[in-house]
Amino acid sequence: MFPLPDPMRLALDAAREAAAAGEVPVGAVLMHGGEVIAAAGNAPRGLADPTAHAEMRVIREAARLLGRERLEDCDLWVTLEPCAMCAGAIAHARIARLYYGAADPKGGAVEHGPRVFAQPTCHHRPEVYSGIGEGEAAGLLREFFRARR
Repeated sequence: MFPLPDPMRLALDAAREAAAAGEVPVGAVLMHGGEVIAAAGNAPRGLADPTAHAEMRVIREAARLLGRERLEDCDLWVTLEPCAMCAGAIAHARIARLYYGAADPKGGAVEHGPRVFAQPTCHHRPEVYSGIGEGEAAGLLREFFRARR
């Protein structure tokens, strides 16, 4: 078994922090030039913002820090397959590469559901790499929801 890349390790740490705050444990990290630009966990409840998914938070922060809406030279690492909202934002931001951990058959929109990047109306398709840290990411989600049942 290979060690996880540092960006996914950081995304998993952000997911754990989200869980500790009572949020669904999803974390994301946005990289630019090999450097971490932004890292965040889910925070819709804490921020009273239904769009405060981890991916949306790091995309917003990276765009603010870089001073531009196009992030074509950036990579996004996230612990869970992005939903339709986040996949749309990834396409609009022109993110180069998407790395994610656990698949999301119910709410995912990359390999499941609407498959946003496969639609002819999608103007940008990032390179997609799935299953990185899948076991650990899925375990965090299972434990979070098990504790709430």
